[in-house]
Amino acid sequence: MSYLEAIVLGLVQGVTEFLPISSTAHLRIIPAVMKTADNRHSWNDPGAPASAIIQLGTLLAVLVYFWQDVVCLTRAFAHSLIVRRPQETEESRLAWYIGSGTVPIVVAGWLFEDFIKTEARSLWIIAGSLIGLALVLAWAERVSTHARQINDIRLLDAVIIGVAQALALIPGSSRSGTTITAGLFLGLTREAAARFSFLLSIPAVALSGLYELYDIRHELTSATSAPLLLATVVAGVSGYAAIAFLLRYLKTHSTALFIGYRIALGIVLIILLLLGRIE
Repeated sequence: MSYLEAIVLGLVQGVTEFLPISSTAHLRIIPAVMKTADNRHSWNDPGAPASAIIQLGTLLAVLVYFWQDVVCLTRAFAHSLIVRRPQETEESRLAWYIGSGTVPIVVAGWLFEDFIKTEARSLWIIAGSLIGLALVLAWAERVSTHARQINDIRLLDAVIIGVAQALALIPGSSRSGTTITAGLFLGLTREAAARFSFLLSIPAVALSGLYELYDIRHELTSATSAPLLLATVVAGVSGYAAIAFLLRYLKTHSTALFIGYRIALGIVLIILLLLGRIE
């Protein structure tokens, strides 16, 4: 990975991790397009392990942005363990709901790890996922009551959104896209759905990144190369900006912009594949 690749991929990871347009899809598409455009300086797919490491930058972004919530929820969770009353306060309930919502993606990641790292990264699958989730998100926008707030979330809601998060293991789906879509189907406001999505991402992204670090522990010298570290830092900075933008944007706008972008990108990708312009 060159420094230019690191900056571009880090920026793409940070922005697309939190916008409902799929970071994995963009991290696959950009190297594929660049490889075709300039064979002398071809870009390679960074791969699932490298992508997970770069994701640690976006983990830092969400931790910094929501640091007050993280401290409050962690304290409430610890206290609920001590007093053995997980439902004692709104904060402790939300912390337990986030934990419960993380279980599906852990189980799915363990069961389908090989498929996720290999066949699932097919550009055909990514194109289908981009368009498919866009249509489902449009449906969710249409039927949602947009009335419930994050404090109205219950255990079943958290589990349903957690299952939706597990579906994001399919490249092109988008973790924020699937979870926001589920939140809208459950009647959450757009902002509440996005906020819960971001909080739910913390344990998932942390576990994914740490697991990948452990998985390549024998290759840490190359894995922690300067370009990869640069990409992680850029992902963190751009990720913070993306979170701030999306929460502000969804206060007064629908997700129509992202729906249109996903469909357009999916169609362009299919055309490029059919024409043989990318592999």
